[in-house]
Amino acid sequence: MSVSGESVIELSGIRKVFRQVLAPQERQGVMARLFSRGKPQPAPQPGVGANGLANGADVVEGGVEVLSDINLTIRRGEFVALQGTSGSGKSTLLHLLGLLDQPTAGTYRLLGRDVSGLADEELSHLRNTTLGFVFQSFYLVPYATALENVLLPGMYSGAPPAALRERALSLLDRVGLADRVHFKPANLSGGQQQRVAMARALLNEPELILADEPTGQLDTATSQEIMRLFAQVNESGTSIVLVTHDEAVARKAQRIIRLADGRIVSDEPAHNEPAHDETGPGEADA
Repeated sequence: MSVSGESVIELSGIRKVFRQVLAPQERQGVMARLFSRGKPQPAPQPGVGANGLANGADVVEGGVEVLSDINLTIRRGEFVALQGTSGSGKSTLLHLLGLLDQPTAGTYRLLGRDVSGLADEELSHLRNTTLGFVFQSFYLVPYATALENVLLPGMYSGAPPAALRERALSLLDRVGLADRVHFKPANLSGGQQQRVAMARALLNEPELILADEPTGQLDTATSQEIMRLFAQVNESGTSIVLVTHDEAVARKAQRIIRLADGRIVSDEPAHNEPAHDETGPGEADA
């Protein structure tokens, strides 16, 4: 995919400090944050203040800086891998890019718009219309079919239901699951579940796909198939930022950014091998 000069992501002086820890019952699930309008407001729990923060010993004094002085530009059409050891800050950075969290300091411009101080409703709208998410744990609704899971981001899109259904069916066909449309996650392999998640991420035609260890639960052959699909998505013009600990997976990207102790320590071309192989959708993990 050729990369244009237009920036999708611009980070300037980004810093993230965790000063407090949410009580377990107050931590928002990923599904609630991704597929809702605004921020869910759970009822206060015993021992938890009105601000949703745990009282007493659950508050971390002094804070922990997990990202420091992050300056980064990602241009339209780029396929970028984020690498680093556990605790390096790569997943926190991905959450900031996905508007699932906000920086302590610095500026984040998404498609030219400063999103650092937007209200929850505006952030939810941007997530739904601009971003697509793929996670290691798939986050499929267990009681919903593959088709219903793919349709989930369309709830607040405003698009006609018939058009959404047609697009969802087309995407499931694109990822090789046309014959699994009415299967529930329990009846799908890990690779098939991840392909459902990829189809879901593409439903609203996002500008940017954010993927957090998307091959982490998959065997080698299935991982290669998933990376082939990511390459196809990128070739269609969608920018991708992918977190991975796997060097072979990172080399499928165009650019590798490495983090250590919350800082970018290297940013270089991947010198990659093609992410394509001769296996068609569904053959690797049928």
